[in-house]
Amino acid sequence: MIYTVTFNPALDYIVSVKDFEEGKTNRTERERIFAGGKGINVSRVLNNLGVENTALGFIAGFTGKEIERRLLENGLKTDFIELKKGISRINIKLSDIEGTEINGRGPDIDEASLKLLSEKLDRLSDGDMLVLAGSVQASVSDSVYRDLMIRLSEKKVPIVVDATGELLLNVLEAKPFLIKPNLHELSEITGRELETKEEITEAAMELHEKGAANVLVSLGARGGILVDEKGRTYSQKAPYGKAVNAVGAGDSMVAGFIYAYRNFRDYEEAFKYSIASGSAGAFSQGFAEKRDIDELRERMDKE
Repeated sequence: MIYTVTFNPALDYIVSVKDFEEGKTNRTERERIFAGGKGINVSRVLNNLGVENTALGFIAGFTGKEIERRLLENGLKTDFIELKKGISRINIKLSDIEGTEINGRGPDIDEASLKLLSEKLDRLSDGDMLVLAGSVQASVSDSVYRDLMIRLSEKKVPIVVDATGELLLNVLEAKPFLIKPNLHELSEITGRELETKEEITEAAMELHEKGAANVLVSLGARGGILVDEKGRTYSQKAPYGKAVNAVGAGDSMVAGFIYAYRNFRDYEEAFKYSIASGSAGAFSQGFAEKRDIDELRERMDKE
Protein backbone atom coordinates (compact mmCIF):
# COMPACT_ATOMS: atom_id res chain seq x y z
CA MET A 1 0.00 0.00 0.00
CA ILE A 2 1.09 3.54 -0.70
CA TYR A 3 0.35 6.22 1.88
CA THR A 4 0.57 9.95 1.26
CA VAL A 5 0.77 12.56 4.01
CA THR A 6 -0.43 16.14 3.57
CA PHE A 7 0.05 18.25 6.68
CA ASN A 8 -1.78 21.28 5.33
CA PRO A 9 -4.55 20.31 2.85
CA ALA A 10 -6.55 23.01 1.14
CA LEU A 11 -9.48 23.81 -1.03
CA ASP A 12 -7.82 25.20 -4.14
CA TYR A 13 -10.05 27.91 -5.59
CA ILE A 14 -8.82 28.46 -9.15
CA VAL A 15 -10.27 31.48 -10.90
CA SER A 16 -9.91 33.09 -14.30
CA VAL A 17 -10.10 36.88 -14.21
CA LYS A 18 -9.81 38.71 -17.51
CA ASP A 19 -7.77 41.92 -17.40
CA PHE A 20 -7.15 41.79 -13.65
CA GLU A 21 -6.59 45.23 -12.12
CA GLU A 22 -5.25 46.05 -8.67
CA GLY A 23 -7.41 48.22 -6.44
CA LYS A 24 -10.61 47.47 -8.36
CA THR A 25 -13.44 44.97 -8.16
CA ASN A 26 -12.58 42.10 -10.50
CA ARG A 27 -15.12 39.48 -11.54
CA THR A 28 -14.31 35.90 -12.43
CA GLU A 29 -15.00 34.37 -15.82
CA ARG A 30 -14.45 30.77 -14.75
CA GLU A 31 -14.09 29.05 -11.39
CA ARG A 32 -12.94 25.63 -10.28
CA ILE A 33 -12.54 24.14 -6.82
CA PHE A 34 -10.33 21.15 -6.00
CA ALA A 35 -9.38 19.41 -2.79
CA GLY A 36 -5.66 20.07 -2.86
CA GLY A 37 -2.31 19.76 -1.18
CA LYS A 38 0.75 18.04 -2.64
CA GLY A 39 0.24 14.66 -1.00
CA ILE A 40 -3.44 14.68 -1.91
CA ASN A 41 -2.55 15.50 -5.52
CA VAL A 42 -0.17 12.53 -5.61
CA SER A 43 -2.95 10.32 -4.22
CA ARG A 44 -5.35 11.60 -6.85
CA VAL A 45 -3.03 10.82 -9.78
CA LEU A 46 -2.07 7.42 -8.32
CA ASN A 47 -5.79 6.69 -8.12
CA ASN A 48 -6.16 7.68 -11.79
CA LEU A 49 -3.35 5.23 -12.56
CA GLY A 50 -5.20 2.44 -10.76
CA VAL A 51 -2.79 2.34 -7.81
CA GLU A 52 -4.41 1.70 -4.44
CA ASN A 53 -3.37 4.28 -1.86
CA THR A 54 -4.55 6.09 1.24
CA ALA A 55 -4.34 9.83 1.88
CA LEU A 56 -3.30 10.76 5.42
CA GLY A 57 -2.90 14.17 7.02
CA PHE A 58 -4.76 16.76 9.05
CA ILE A 59 -8.08 18.48 8.39
CA ALA A 60 -10.10 20.99 10.41
CA GLY A 61 -13.45 22.75 10.36
CA PHE A 62 -16.01 22.97 7.57
CA THR A 63 -13.35 23.26 4.88
CA GLY A 64 -11.68 20.12 6.16
CA LYS A 65 -14.94 18.22 5.93
CA GLU A 66 -15.40 19.48 2.37
CA ILE A 67 -11.90 18.36 1.42
CA GLU A 68 -12.61 14.87 2.67
CA ARG A 69 -16.07 14.78 1.07
CA ARG A 70 -14.69 15.69 -2.33
CA LEU A 71 -11.94 13.07 -2.14
CA LEU A 72 -14.31 10.31 -1.09
CA GLU A 73 -16.70 11.36 -3.85
CA ASN A 74 -13.83 10.88 -6.32
CA GLY A 75 -13.11 7.38 -5.05
CA LEU A 76 -10.03 8.09 -2.94
CA LYS A 77 -9.33 6.43 0.39
CA THR A 78 -8.63 8.77 3.29
CA ASP A 79 -7.63 8.43 6.93
CA PHE A 80 -7.30 12.02 8.08
CA ILE A 81 -6.85 13.26 11.62
CA GLU A 82 -9.44 15.92 12.45
CA LEU A 83 -8.06 18.82 14.45
CA LYS A 84 -10.28 20.35 17.13
CA LYS A 85 -9.42 23.97 16.37
CA GLY A 86 -9.16 26.12 13.26
CA ILE A 87 -10.16 25.43 9.66
CA SER A 88 -8.33 23.89 6.74
CA ARG A 89 -7.09 26.59 4.41
CA ILE A 90 -8.43 27.94 1.13
CA ASN A 91 -5.85 28.77 -1.54
CA ILE A 92 -6.74 31.26 -4.28
CA LYS A 93 -4.99 30.80 -7.60
CA LEU A 94 -5.30 33.25 -10.52
CA SER A 95 -5.02 31.01 -13.56
CA ASP A 96 -4.51 33.93 -15.99
CA ILE A 97 -1.49 35.32 -14.16
CA GLU A 98 1.15 32.61 -14.05
CA GLY A 99 2.49 31.86 -10.58
CA THR A 100 0.06 34.23 -8.83
CA GLU A 101 -1.72 32.75 -5.86
CA ILE A 102 -2.64 33.44 -2.25
CA ASN A 103 -2.15 30.46 0.04
CA GLY A 104 -3.83 30.24 3.42
CA ARG A 105 -1.94 29.65 6.66
CA GLY A 106 -3.78 26.55 7.82
CA PRO A 107 -4.67 25.33 11.33
CA ASP A 108 -2.11 24.73 14.05
CA ILE A 109 -1.25 21.08 14.78
CA ASP A 110 -0.97 20.13 18.44
CA GLU A 111 1.41 17.53 19.87
CA ALA A 112 -1.38 15.02 20.53
CA SER A 113 -2.41 15.10 16.87
CA LEU A 114 1.19 14.70 15.72
CA LYS A 115 1.44 11.67 17.97
CA LEU A 116 -1.68 10.20 16.35
CA LEU A 117 -0.05 10.52 12.93
CA SER A 118 3.11 8.81 14.18
CA GLU A 119 1.01 5.95 15.54
CA LYS A 120 -0.77 5.56 12.20
CA LEU A 121 2.59 5.39 10.41
CA ASP A 122 3.86 2.82 12.91
CA ARG A 123 1.39 0.41 11.32
CA LEU A 124 3.14 0.53 7.94
CA SER A 125 4.70 -2.77 6.86
CA ASP A 126 7.73 -3.73 4.79
CA GLY A 127 6.92 -3.14 1.13
CA ASP A 128 4.59 -0.22 1.79
CA MET A 129 5.62 3.20 0.48
CA LEU A 130 5.23 6.61 2.12
CA VAL A 131 5.00 10.02 0.43
CA LEU A 132 5.63 13.12 2.56
CA ALA A 133 4.69 16.10 0.43
CA GLY A 134 4.15 19.82 0.76
CA SER A 135 4.67 22.47 3.38
CA VAL A 136 3.92 22.21 7.09
CA GLN A 137 2.28 24.75 9.35
CA ALA A 138 4.33 27.29 11.30
CA SER A 139 3.39 25.39 14.46
CA VAL A 140 5.31 22.34 13.24
CA SER A 141 9.11 21.94 13.32
CA ASP A 142 10.93 21.82 9.99
CA SER A 143 12.50 18.59 11.23
CA VAL A 144 9.14 16.78 11.32
CA TYR A 145 9.63 14.84 8.07
CA ARG A 146 13.09 13.72 9.19
CA ASP A 147 11.73 12.66 12.59
CA LEU A 148 8.98 10.56 10.99
CA MET A 149 11.52 8.95 8.67
CA ILE A 150 13.87 8.07 11.51
CA ARG A 151 10.94 6.53 13.38
CA LEU A 152 10.36 4.23 10.40
CA SER A 153 14.02 3.55 9.68
CA GLU A 154 13.90 -0.08 10.89
CA LYS A 155 11.22 -0.92 8.33
CA LYS A 156 11.73 -1.48 4.61
CA VAL A 157 9.44 1.39 3.64
CA PRO A 158 10.73 3.57 0.77
CA ILE A 159 9.96 7.21 1.54
CA VAL A 160 9.42 9.94 -1.05
CA VAL A 161 9.78 13.57 0.02
CA ASP A 162 8.56 16.52 -2.02
CA ALA A 163 9.31 19.62 0.05
CA THR A 164 11.37 22.80 0.03
CA GLY A 165 14.07 24.55 2.04
CA GLU A 166 15.07 23.24 5.46
CA LEU A 167 12.17 20.78 5.44
CA LEU A 168 13.84 19.03 2.51
CA LEU A 169 17.46 19.49 3.56
CA ASN A 170 16.76 17.97 6.97
CA VAL A 171 15.58 14.65 5.51
CA LEU A 172 18.77 13.94 3.55
CA GLU A 173 20.49 12.34 6.52
CA ALA A 174 17.56 9.90 6.79
CA LYS A 175 18.20 8.77 3.18
CA PRO A 176 14.87 9.21 1.36
CA PHE A 177 14.14 6.97 -1.61
CA LEU A 178 13.23 9.94 -3.80
CA ILE A 179 13.16 13.73 -3.60
CA LYS A 180 11.73 16.01 -6.29
CA PRO A 181 12.89 19.63 -6.23
CA ASN A 182 12.03 21.91 -9.14
CA LEU A 183 14.67 24.15 -10.67
CA HIS A 184 13.84 27.15 -8.46
CA GLU A 185 13.92 25.01 -5.31
CA LEU A 186 17.20 23.35 -6.33
CA SER A 187 18.78 26.77 -6.94
CA GLU A 188 17.53 27.96 -3.57
CA ILE A 189 18.89 24.91 -1.76
CA THR A 190 22.33 25.09 -3.37
CA GLY A 191 22.57 28.86 -3.12
CA ARG A 192 23.43 29.46 -6.74
CA GLU A 193 21.66 30.14 -10.00
CA LEU A 194 21.39 27.01 -12.11
CA GLU A 195 20.83 27.29 -15.83
CA THR A 196 22.63 24.68 -17.88
CA LYS A 197 21.97 20.95 -17.90
CA GLU A 198 25.46 20.40 -16.47
CA GLU A 199 24.90 22.82 -13.58
CA ILE A 200 21.54 21.27 -12.72
CA THR A 201 22.92 17.73 -12.86
CA GLU A 202 25.85 18.70 -10.63
CA ALA A 203 23.49 20.22 -8.05
CA ALA A 204 21.24 17.14 -8.12
CA MET A 205 24.31 14.94 -7.64
CA GLU A 206 25.22 16.94 -4.52
CA LEU A 207 21.85 16.10 -2.94
CA HIS A 208 22.32 12.46 -3.96
CA GLU A 209 25.71 12.40 -2.26
CA LYS A 210 24.18 13.92 0.88
CA GLY A 211 21.75 11.02 1.22
CA ALA A 212 18.89 11.06 -1.31
CA ALA A 213 18.87 7.78 -3.25
CA ASN A 214 17.13 9.32 -6.26
CA VAL A 215 16.91 13.00 -7.13
CA LEU A 216 14.26 13.96 -9.68
CA VAL A 217 14.45 17.58 -10.83
CA SER A 218 11.39 18.99 -12.59
CA LEU A 219 12.18 21.60 -15.23
CA GLY A 220 8.70 22.46 -16.49
CA ALA A 221 8.55 22.68 -20.26
CA ARG A 222 12.22 21.66 -20.42
CA GLY A 223 11.42 18.23 -18.99
CA GLY A 224 13.56 16.91 -16.17
CA ILE A 225 16.80 15.40 -14.88
CA LEU A 226 17.27 12.32 -12.72
CA VAL A 227 20.19 11.13 -10.65
CA ASP A 228 19.42 7.57 -9.59
CA GLU A 229 20.58 5.57 -6.58
CA LYS A 230 23.68 4.30 -8.43
CA GLY A 231 24.70 7.81 -9.47
CA ARG A 232 23.59 7.38 -13.08
CA THR A 233 22.17 10.52 -14.69
CA TYR A 234 19.32 10.90 -17.16
CA SER A 235 17.74 13.87 -18.91
CA GLN A 236 14.52 14.02 -20.88
CA LYS A 237 12.73 16.77 -22.77
CA ALA A 238 9.01 17.16 -22.15
CA PRO A 239 6.76 16.09 -25.02
CA TYR A 240 5.34 18.91 -27.08
CA GLY A 241 1.95 20.27 -26.06
CA LYS A 242 0.07 23.33 -24.86
CA ALA A 243 0.35 23.88 -21.13
CA VAL A 244 -2.98 25.02 -19.68
CA ASN A 245 -2.59 24.09 -16.01
CA ALA A 246 0.48 24.25 -13.79
CA VAL A 247 -1.38 23.13 -10.65
CA GLY A 248 -0.25 19.66 -9.59
CA ALA A 249 2.10 18.98 -12.52
CA GLY A 250 5.01 18.29 -10.18
CA ASP A 251 2.82 16.05 -8.04
CA SER A 252 1.85 14.15 -11.18
CA MET A 253 5.56 13.58 -11.81
CA VAL A 254 5.94 12.01 -8.37
CA ALA A 255 2.92 9.76 -8.92
CA GLY A 256 4.14 8.73 -12.37
CA PHE A 257 7.59 7.83 -11.04
CA ILE A 258 6.11 5.73 -8.23
CA TYR A 259 3.68 3.94 -10.56
CA ALA A 260 6.31 3.03 -13.15
CA TYR A 261 9.01 2.06 -10.66
CA ARG A 262 6.70 -0.28 -8.79
CA ASN A 263 5.61 -1.86 -12.09
CA PHE A 264 8.94 -2.07 -13.93
CA ARG A 265 11.69 -1.68 -11.29
CA ASP A 266 13.61 0.40 -13.80
CA TYR A 267 14.73 3.93 -12.99
CA GLU A 268 14.98 5.13 -16.57
CA GLU A 269 11.44 4.01 -17.33
CA ALA A 270 10.19 5.51 -14.06
CA PHE A 271 11.88 8.78 -14.99
CA LYS A 272 10.36 8.90 -18.47
CA TYR A 273 6.94 8.02 -17.09
CA SER A 274 7.28 10.84 -14.56
CA ILE A 275 7.92 13.31 -17.40
CA ALA A 276 4.90 11.97 -19.30
CA SER A 277 2.75 12.24 -16.16
CA GLY A 278 3.80 15.80 -15.39
CA SER A 279 3.16 16.81 -18.99
CA ALA A 280 -0.25 15.14 -19.03
CA GLY A 281 -1.18 17.16 -15.96
CA ALA A 282 0.06 20.41 -17.49
CA PHE A 283 -1.83 19.76 -20.73
CA SER A 284 -5.21 19.18 -19.02
CA GLN A 285 -7.54 21.34 -16.95
CA GLY A 286 -7.72 18.67 -14.25
CA PHE A 287 -5.32 15.98 -13.10
CA ALA A 288 -3.36 13.56 -15.26
CA GLU A 289 -5.34 10.57 -16.55
CA LYS A 290 -3.75 7.22 -17.38
CA ARG A 291 -4.76 7.19 -21.05
CA ASP A 292 -3.14 10.60 -21.59
CA ILE A 293 0.00 9.61 -19.70
CA ASP A 294 0.38 6.38 -21.69
CA GLU A 295 -0.11 8.25 -24.95
CA LEU A 296 2.56 10.82 -24.09
CA ARG A 297 4.95 8.13 -22.88
CA GLU A 298 4.68 6.33 -26.23
CA ARG A 299 5.12 9.59 -28.10
CA MET A 300 8.28 10.46 -26.20
CA ASP A 301 10.16 7.56 -27.83
CA LYS A 302 9.22 8.85 -31.26
CA GLU A 303 10.01 12.55 -30.82
